[in-house]
Amino acid sequence: MSAPAVAPAPLHLVIGEEELLVERSVRAALDAARQADPEAELRRVRVTDLTPPELAELLSPSLFAEGRVIVLEAAQEAGKEIAEAVLSYIRDPADGVTLVVTHTGGGRGKLAKELPTALRKAGAAVAECAKLTKASERESFVRNEVRRAGGKIDGPAMAALMETVGNDLRELSAAASQLVADTGGKVDEQAVRRYHRGRAEVTGFAVAEKAVTGDRTAALESLRWALQLGVPHVLLADALADAVRTIARVAGVGRADPFQLAGQLGMPPWKVKKALGQAQGWSPEGLAEAMGLVATLNAEVKGMAASADYAVERAVLKVVAARNRG
Repeated sequence: MSAPAVAPAPLHLVIGEEELLVERSVRAALDAARQADPEAELRRVRVTDLTPPELAELLSPSLFAEGRVIVLEAAQEAGKEIAEAVLSYIRDPADGVTLVVTHTGGGRGKLAKELPTALRKAGAAVAECAKLTKASERESFVRNEVRRAGGKIDGPAMAALMETVGNDLRELSAAASQLVADTGGKVDEQAVRRYHRGRAEVTGFAVAEKAVTGDRTAALESLRWALQLGVPHVLLADALADAVRTIARVAGVGRADPFQLAGQLGMPPWKVKKALGQAQGWSPEGLAEAMGLVATLNAEVKGMAASADYAVERAVLKVVAARNRG
């Protein structure tokens, strides 16, 4: 017989300003709650967007005993009334509700500043997420990331990674996991240098080039790597649009000397030559479809789409399909 699920901590304090660590701590609290109730609902709300009655409603027990995880964000900005409501609640938390309070450690008002102390006294599970300002702290973070991914990193590789990637924890985390995957677990300086070269080459234009030549696998691989590295969606959309429109313009004037076309189209000769090669395999119908796709994507990445990641990936796949239909 399986052991009964352990009841999650009803109160969590996530304190500090290191965004990656804050997000991970919130996720850990959610995972713990869903160990006890896989259907536990997640609600995230900024403290300044709430009134005391709204907070009371969020934190009230469910009539159907459904689990709930309420993440109260930026609690350092709490006004007097909301701070009082939170302080009142944590003295007697509701059954089935997990309250996660994120707080920078500072605060505008007296009561907002007192929230972390009150949560600690109430027995909240505490996650410390202070900024990692020292090089030694960031190195320790990277070592832990590499270890979590199942690898090891030596001193020269660590120095090279800090030099090439910088101080952003999200980028360091992404680099650590990718390097372990690339090397089979043993990360050395040479692997870091290769990673950095590859990282610099993955741009929106690299993704677009794979898409317009119909290379589905390479386009998706480049796209997902670019998204992991944080290439803005708008840049990805612009690069894809530029590639499609360039091919359409070049295809519209027919085969000719690239240098002659360069003057006619107002493009550098190398770009015309490249587009002439890419235009092979495209049909007029396919290009017309692709033009429509990139126009739609432009609107989607500027706020129309629910998920910009999904919108870009869908557009890349559809451009590949349009090209491969011939």
